[in-house]
Amino acid sequence: TSNKRTLRTLFRPAALPRPVISETSPSQKKLLAYNKGKEQQEVLNQLLIDRALEVYYTTMDETDKRDKRGAAPPITELPSTVRKYFFIILKYLFMKKRVQRNPMIPIQQRWLRSMLALVPQSLMEGRDRQLLTEELLKEIVKDYEKSMQRCVLRRILVKPDIKELDKLEEEAPLPLLPLGLDFSSTWRNSYIKAKQQIVSTLHILHPTMKALLDFGYTAFFNFLLVDFSSSRRKGPVDCRSLKTDASLSCSKAEEVIMSRWYKRVVGLFSQSEALDGVKLDQLESFYNCVAVLMSNQLKGLLQRTTEAFVKLFDPEDRSHLPLFKMDLTYDENRMEFYPSLQDLEEAILFVVDCIGQTVQNVQTVRAWLTGGTATVDAELPAHIAQWAKSTLKKSITDNLEGPKEHFNGYVESYGWLVDGTAEERINRFIAEQPSFDEYT
Repeated sequence: TSNKRTLRTLFRPAALPRPVISETSPSQKKLLAYNKGKEQQEVLNQLLIDRALEVYYTTMDETDKRDKRGAAPPITELPSTVRKYFFIILKYLFMKKRVQRNPMIPIQQRWLRSMLALVPQSLMEGRDRQLLTEELLKEIVKDYEKSMQRCVLRRILVKPDIKELDKLEEEAPLPLLPLGLDFSSTWRNSYIKAKQQIVSTLHILHPTMKALLDFGYTAFFNFLLVDFSSSRRKGPVDCRSLKTDASLSCSKAEEVIMSRWYKRVVGLFSQSEALDGVKLDQLESFYNCVAVLMSNQLKGLLQRTTEAFVKLFDPEDRSHLPLFKMDLTYDENRMEFYPSLQDLEEAILFVVDCIGQTVQNVQTVRAWLTGGTATVDAELPAHIAQWAKSTLKKSITDNLEGPKEHFNGYVESYGWLVDGTAEERINRFIAEQPSFDEYT
């Protein structure tokens, strides 16, 4: 019956106790996370300290290692300077780990596709094409991530100037960026635009300019204002003859240039087809280009002539050195060279000035066509003239050492005969009234 007592009703089934579930408050979670991070940081610091001590021991002398091969001493027992370096290294390595944990910007897929497009199609065919492609892409991604990580690290952190730190990192230096190249934007559009502008405005590409270049090359290829090939074979020359010959040669050369080269240039631009394709608003720039081209040709002629003259005085090759006639004179109880050494130097430098003053009145093509007075800039460059004169002065000084020694030998040997010393000795001897034997 329901009211009957049984063992089932007297002893209820045993129930397991509920598990004790304690709900953690937010403050407790924060404290636990802090303790866990603190423990991990202590472990990390200890590892860094051990690594720094290892580097420290590798830099010690052998005598210091004998008594310190056991357990590593505490940081407090190390010298203050060493502790300072340790803490700097630890701080840098800790910050480096934090920076390296930051997520990096992944490489874009279109970059990878562009790189694969650069691979020749012949290398993309075969059984292992897919495998090789995957390995190539993995290598590219790995190098990209490594480079990005190192660049971010170098940009954020300043590496301490401690040579022991290099042993801890063991990283190769970053590759240098190419100088003068900008890959931030494409170049094709700007290249095409610049090419079109060059074709339309750069008159040096005009067929008439090509003909002008041919005229200059033909006229000036083996031509010099003064022929120096037979300078030494002429024998000794005096300074006046040197100046006269240089002036006459430059004058004759200028006549040849005007009667041949310039006449052909003017005849070229007298033809109507010389300005084919040149617009009316481009005439001034076109004729300016012609004037510059003629200027370059004439300046090149002056420069080559000057260099050929300076080469005659080359100290390493004296086979072409000119010979100059100089007299040793005696006048007013004084011995000297005629012409003087200063006059000789002036005569030699006069040749450079004479070359630089040639073809200075060549009329421009535009002035010739319009009746103007403008002339082509054919002045010898200042740096060429300065170089020539300084080189010649040094060569003249070196080559005149021999004549100076020759002159000094005459003065030392015979100067007492002409400077009054001998006459004074004779007068003193006569005044002493010597005997006949002494006279003898």
